[in-house]
Amino acid sequence: MTTEMPGTVAVPGFVAAAGHPVRWRLLSELARSDRAVHELTAVLGQPQNLVSYHLGKLRMAALVTARRSSADGRDTYYSLDLERCGDLLSGTGAALHPGLRLTRPAPVLAVTGRVLFLCTGNSSRSQMAEALLRHRSAGAVHAFSAGSAPKPVHPSAVSTMAARGIDLAGARPKHLGEFTGQHFDYVITLCDRVKEVCPGFPGHPRPVHWSIADPAAGPDGPPAFERTADELTQRIGFLLHTLTDRPKEAS
Repeated sequence: MTTEMPGTVAVPGFVAAAGHPVRWRLLSELARSDRAVHELTAVLGQPQNLVSYHLGKLRMAALVTARRSSADGRDTYYSLDLERCGDLLSGTGAALHPGLRLTRPAPVLAVTGRVLFLCTGNSSRSQMAEALLRHRSAGAVHAFSAGSAPKPVHPSAVSTMAARGIDLAGARPKHLGEFTGQHFDYVITLCDRVKEVCPGFPGHPRPVHWSIADPAAGPDGPPAFERTADELTQRIGFLLHTLTDRPKEAS
């Protein structure tokens, strides 16, 4: 996507979309966590109509997507499409000079940490995220999951993971109270409802929210679980880089 101006070289779409200071701040916030509009207005210290205007510009550029909150239908969560950002940034560099085309970083091989995924039932999304992170890091990242109202692991979550070579057959639902007092590098809520009741943890890990629809709540059946697994796989790939770059504790 480019912006044409008479008598000038076309401006890459990413530059046009992200170049405004407010939009850059929005992208920076959404790169870390999905956010509702009222959260973005509080962080940026800007009125809601201005934030909504710039979010609309980012949505038009297909950098940001929106999903109605499952906790409060009047609210909307915004997410940044990091894959698309990467593609557009690569094209932006190449538009300036062929030698500036960005290349994707190599897969993360050496990474450690402790991550807790939370959703309401601990039956689908958080179980899949726990298993995917453990698999992608070859167990180097200690991944856990829990729910505010646990229920049995969904059979479609088990079969979806099995098709990807990951065994969820022995997974059990856990209440988030099992992890009270434990330290984590990241506590990631995957459900809009559990985000509202997420307790604090020692060390005050910065909360991260991924607003992902419950695959068991809709009529799509197994395809919904496939889409959830695809989204979690993409997000976890970026999380591994975040874990690699996090500040090291002083010894």
